[in-house]
Amino acid sequence: MRTLALVVTPLLTVVAFLTPSPAMSQRSPAIAATHIDAEVLALACAPVAATSRPTATLRISGGQDTYPRLTFSQGDFVTLNAGSNQGLQVGQEFFVRRLVAPRGVSMSAEAPGTTRTAGWIRVYAIDEDMALATITYSCDGMQVGDYLEPLALPSPLKALPREGKPERSYARVILGNDGRTEFAIGDYLVIDRGTSQGITPGAHFVMYRWKKQAPENFLAAIAEGVAVDVQADTATLSVTSSRDSVTVGDLVAMRK
Repeated sequence: MRTLALVVTPLLTVVAFLTPSPAMSQRSPAIAATHIDAEVLALACAPVAATSRPTATLRISGGQDTYPRLTFSQGDFVTLNAGSNQGLQVGQEFFVRRLVAPRGVSMSAEAPGTTRTAGWIRVYAIDEDMALATITYSCDGMQVGDYLEPLALPSPLKALPREGKPERSYARVILGNDGRTEFAIGDYLVIDRGTSQGITPGAHFVMYRWKKQAPENFLAAIAEGVAVDVQADTATLSVTSSRDSVTVGDLVAMRK
């Protein structure tokens, strides 16, 4: 028979159902279905190249469970390493992100890492030096140590007209989320050129396969994409059509 009990934490009192079975994770109040446009959700979760480590100090510090846990998903409670003394307020929303650094080399413009957006949270309750938040949307599992940045959802992409021949100057596909190296329609990838090379959001691209063992061959067009986020020397592209999978190292040309 289930009994209703109060579980007291240093942060706040949480109502939980206790059962004879192993302890279950505490869930936050029901999260209302999001009415955010699917394209905006996809853009918010897309990868972005990183050339330095984040300076953010606000991070996920744990959960509200009776057993050790390092990963959390939509609907879970997470604790934060700051509270009212650090200026947090109930209702504030934050992106939750983590840096995925390249393996075996120092992170730089030539060897960037990936900024992975795991989703976003809303502050539910605060103490002086800690806070409790609910995960309102998950792109990926959130982890202890993930850092927070103020939530600012992207605007729907307005692609430029799809016209003009591809330039003869080529960028390269360099990375995707979580070390991913192969991409299809609807996926996001990062190339090694950005605003410094004249790329703007909404620009169209053609992607080519180049075979090192047959350099005399013509480049084979394998996919097309649109720039959805542009940094100084990198850009995130959405693959809009393809006849073959796109892989890291493939060439990319912007339409004039």
